[in-house]
Amino acid sequence: MRRIRDFFYKTLFFSLLCNSCILLSAQVSGFGISRINQDGSVTFRYVDSTAKKVKLLCDCDLRHQKTIVKTEGAHKIKMLKDSAGVWSYTTPPLTPEVYTYQFITDNGWLLDPANPDSVRVYSQKRSFFVVRGTPQADLYVTDVMQGKLDTLVLHRKSEGKSRRILVYTPPQYAEGSDSYPVLYLLHGLNGNETAWMDRGQAAQILENLILQQKAKPMILVMPDANPECFVGQDETVSLMKNILLFSKWSKQEFERCYPEMEAFLKEKYRFADWQGSRAVAGLSAGAKQSANLANMCDSTFSAVGLFSPVIGKQQLPVSHYSEYWISGGSGDILHPQMTAFCRKLKREGVKYSARTTIGGHTWRNWRVYFSEFVQTIF
Repeated sequence: MRRIRDFFYKTLFFSLLCNSCILLSAQVSGFGISRINQDGSVTFRYVDSTAKKVKLLCDCDLRHQKTIVKTEGAHKIKMLKDSAGVWSYTTPPLTPEVYTYQFITDNGWLLDPANPDSVRVYSQKRSFFVVRGTPQADLYVTDVMQGKLDTLVLHRKSEGKSRRILVYTPPQYAEGSDSYPVLYLLHGLNGNETAWMDRGQAAQILENLILQQKAKPMILVMPDANPECFVGQDETVSLMKNILLFSKWSKQEFERCYPEMEAFLKEKYRFADWQGSRAVAGLSAGAKQSANLANMCDSTFSAVGLFSPVIGKQQLPVSHYSEYWISGGSGDILHPQMTAFCRKLKREGVKYSARTTIGGHTWRNWRVYFSEFVQTIF
């Protein structure tokens, strides 16, 4: 129920925030007030007459208008205080996208108290908002979510630990008794089961595409795929600590738990059993897991999506798929790996689809890749 309540607040916030020139809160001391303007600029306000200085941290260019978003690097800028004690700053017009932000005050780093939604960025939380205006960015917002999101826990005696799993069922699921194909969607090195939901907007994207009849109705499974559930159990774990554990990903602990997870979920949901009714996709290290899983469970998955993959010759497919989809940014540190892997696929005669975009190893790319991939499967 808590997840459903949080999900309701998220969709309510988006509907308010994306209606330009509507304030999110009354001006109460210590509260942030943000507004999206008609030209796509955003006005941030923080009310505290006693503060000596307030800065805004946001992953957009705070000084110059950009028509193309390439990175998610955060920028800081000083906010100005008026005679009423209201600190404010207005950005240049922003490219339609998802943006995260924080306030930096005398009391430290603060979320926007007027914004009920936040996401994990590395080991911190940030408030976030969506600037709409393109078909892609509009996929990131749902005024009323019609599908359902559940949180489950798989207790594994063999591991001596538990794995959390988010499961999204489409709007059609509650209407009858039909079974649905399933997409397993895996996070990367510094994520957990919430990453694709919070930062990736995966449920919103998928539901909008289903309602537009651009994607088939499907069940979306987003598990905690970390080795030893390290990040999943402690969301304050820093990126560097997780990088030090990267070697554990090669042990394929998560991949080996897939049969048990599939059986666990099939008892609770109407999973389709027809040939080709499973797909798997992931980003970065999760892409490597996706390729491993497809090879370990030969003939189980009809489609594989690899987004900015950490990948090598060990992950070369052992089967042919209806869709073997690889994508990455030209500025991604892993782009050379992806290019080399595609050359290997070509030499092996493997049919695949490759997609290169601008930018780097960012959610702004991965949301696009996911949007495109789900339109090709089932």
